[in-house]
Amino acid sequence: MPMPYVPVQTTKLFEQITEQIEQQILRGDLHSGDRLPTERELAEQFHASRTAVREAMKILAQKGLLEMRPGRGTIVINGTSQALRDSLGLMLRVAQADSGRELVEVREILEPEIAALAAARATEQDVADLREAVETMDAHLHDADAFIAADNYFHQVLARATQNALILTLIDPIMELLSEQRKHIFFVDGGPLRGQVHHKQLLDAVGHHDSEAARNAMRAHLQQVRTDASAARELRANQKE
Repeated sequence: MPMPYVPVQTTKLFEQITEQIEQQILRGDLHSGDRLPTERELAEQFHASRTAVREAMKILAQKGLLEMRPGRGTIVINGTSQALRDSLGLMLRVAQADSGRELVEVREILEPEIAALAAARATEQDVADLREAVETMDAHLHDADAFIAADNYFHQVLARATQNALILTLIDPIMELLSEQRKHIFFVDGGPLRGQVHHKQLLDAVGHHDSEAARNAMRAHLQQVRTDASAARELRANQKE
């Protein structure tokens, strides 16, 4: 239950209102999806004017913490995470000079531990979603777009299974950049089949909540990705000659 609001002073009322609501969100007293009291009710609780409340709502909406929805009122949202995703995604796209190698290195640092944590925390639904992604990839070994979409989804489910929102925020923009690399690897002879061997090992490890097996399977998978990415670069270079 959120703590009661405290009556504000007479100077810079909207800033004090903004601060109180922002702190409630940051402390977890208010969660994504919670609806705030009406503008009139907030004004009464803060002993402030509705104009001050309206200005505070506008600032919090600009920060990505609130959203005004017609017919539903003012809702707490997780817009800050989306803003971070967007910013990180832009930074990654700008710094793509040697993105193939750098992406593999980032994945080698992050994803084995993500897989291990996912194995420890995955729900039955997470395991079912991973299995669905693996089955979709099996059914589309000759369809690059469908295979890559399922591949991206598989790794996003692993990140989701960690039950750590920050991991999702970090992984999402990386997954977007990986689509191009995965498309090149898809056309390396045997690439999709080799990837599926590791995907199935990961599925089995997560399904059995075996963190060490999941970590090792992801390390083996990323070593294969590194090898196939190198082969894909050579293939493209030969095609240009």
